[in-house]
Amino acid sequence: MLKAEEREQPMDNLPYINAQQVQSRLSYQKCNELMEDVLSKQEQGSCVQYLRNVTTMPNGNLMASMPAYFHDGYFGMKILSVYPQNSAKGYPSHQGVIVIYEQEHGSLVGLVDAMSVTGIRTGSVSAVASKFLANPDSRVLTLIGCGHQAYTHVAALKEYFNFQQVNIYNRTLEKAERFAKQINTEFDLNCNVFDTVKECVADADIICTLTPSMTPLLDYSWIKPGCHINAVGSCTKTAAEIDEQTMLHAKVYGDNVESVLNEAGDFLIPLNKGLYDQPHLQGTIGQLINGKINGRDNPKQITLFESLGLAVEDIAVAAYLLNMEVNQ
Repeated sequence: MLKAEEREQPMDNLPYINAQQVQSRLSYQKCNELMEDVLSKQEQGSCVQYLRNVTTMPNGNLMASMPAYFHDGYFGMKILSVYPQNSAKGYPSHQGVIVIYEQEHGSLVGLVDAMSVTGIRTGSVSAVASKFLANPDSRVLTLIGCGHQAYTHVAALKEYFNFQQVNIYNRTLEKAERFAKQINTEFDLNCNVFDTVKECVADADIICTLTPSMTPLLDYSWIKPGCHINAVGSCTKTAAEIDEQTMLHAKVYGDNVESVLNEAGDFLIPLNKGLYDQPHLQGTIGQLINGKINGRDNPKQITLFESLGLAVEDIAVAAYLLNMEVNQ
């Protein structure tokens, strides 16, 4: 596993894996495997996931820190700055780094670009959730929102499903059309752009909501029986991409129970209104992988994965990449 020299190492000798290196070295097939493994390990107690800490800075923007600990030799933290207004100025809204330490002496062993890892592993976590929850013959993938996460979700999900069609809705039609052309070219998939969410989801076997919307985008009456939903975009108590009736009727899973009960507005808003009780959350994808809980009951059931993103996922990928670096 990751090791550090006994003597102190100068900071300029630390390995740093930049975004381009992450993208060239981390395949979606490998990342899917890593995410299935780490979600299983989390439930086995082989790693420890802590709640994220978000600090509002004097300038009104945010700094977020997300730590995790692995019992087999390392720990680390993802650190981000969050500047929502940056997109209008040509800068990323989220910027940051993943810091990895070895466990024996607490020595810093390397740094990895955070945003490239986050993008790929988020798509892979949705792919793993879909592998265990969606109908295996799913052929129509729908994406609500076509930012960076849209590409990674297509790339990760197609490792498991033979999609015949990709439906796309985005607030900006021109952006959706550019993205559809890219997906057609790179993956040879039939992409359709829709003007409304209702039209976009009508035939969907798998829906991925990938927006920062504060209010629901879906309506239960629009979703066909048997659909699986990956709710990815919203990750605060007050924001919800998914409408209350969909949450009520779906069989709901999360990546981490504590995170869902503290951060997922999709789940918490209907819960606080008394539409259901806490056990409406079936459990985690890790528990499902480990055979501790059941998945869908029948092909017509609606299933939903509440994705919040976990530090254990980021740290596992960063450690894998740093091991590749030192072993080259």
